[in-house]
Amino acid sequence: MDVLIFLIPIALLLGALGLAAFLWSLKSGQYDDLEGAKWRILDDDDLPGK
Repeated sequence: MDVLIFLIPIALLLGALGLAAFLWSLKSGQYDDLEGAKWRILDDDDLPGK
């Protein structure tokens, strides 16, 4: 039971870090253009001779 003294704060810290990373990704615009990636894959900008 003494190990819970270490595991509970570590779990809370890891959860807080995950939440902070998710909120940072929202704030930096990672999820703004969900449709653009599927159209960018079809773009032929990398063809030789252009």
